[in-house]
Amino acid sequence: MQFDHGAQYVTAQNPGFAALLSELQTSGALSEWPDDSGRSRYVGQPGMSALAKALGVGLDIRQGVQVKGITQIRDGWALQLGDGVLKTPRVVLTVPAPQVVGLLGAEHPLVADLAPVRLAPCLTLMAAVTAPVPFTSRQDRDDPLTWIALDNSKPDRPQGTALWVAQAGQDFSERHLEQDAPTIANAMLPLLCDRLGVTADRVTHAAAHRWRYARVTQALDQLFLTSADGTLHLGGDWCIGPRVEAAWQSGTAIAHDILARA
Repeated sequence: MQFDHGAQYVTAQNPGFAALLSELQTSGALSEWPDDSGRSRYVGQPGMSALAKALGVGLDIRQGVQVKGITQIRDGWALQLGDGVLKTPRVVLTVPAPQVVGLLGAEHPLVADLAPVRLAPCLTLMAAVTAPVPFTSRQDRDDPLTWIALDNSKPDRPQGTALWVAQAGQDFSERHLEQDAPTIANAMLPLLCDRLGVTADRVTHAAAHRWRYARVTQALDQLFLTSADGTLHLGGDWCIGPRVEAAWQSGTAIAHDILARA
């Protein structure tokens, strides 16, 4: 089984991002998803992570490393890792805005600039259901399950049993946010079964994931923040809006700023 339990698809409004998506389609990392919405929605293949992996080709990427703190030193920055210290002349920090304070400390001057930013949680259910498929995707902002999609209707996904992803709205997510994953799954599963018109005995797998900072509800309204000396940049989708494209725009603007300073 395989589920896209985070970002479901990407769209493009910015010409530069549209050109990037076209390049990724040509390389085979991205494909259009015919989900009956009538919109041009694109997905990574064989999974949404293919988008990030394609952008990361040639980079030294270290996964599974916890950064516990970031401190400015005489010739740059020191990252406190679980097994040591990494020194670097500059830092680009793209974690969700509420997590910045835990890395830089409450007294850092850029932390106060993040005060207006708001992010909402999202709970996600992943389920395998052995029953006829009533639709490919369904979006209803007034429903506790605001998004439901047949995940293996996307290109290059495992076929066979119907694999569903359901994402809860803000109110439902906030009410159940602090519950453990099995309890969240038990709360969401009856809702999914109802929307699919199936009984619980047709479900062969169910698991939940909690995204504490999933959707930007109030953006910073500028592309990034930078320190006075230009060696620290903060960015992400929370700078301008709740879209993958917004994260790309913020990151691209940071890259241009770093190159201009160099």
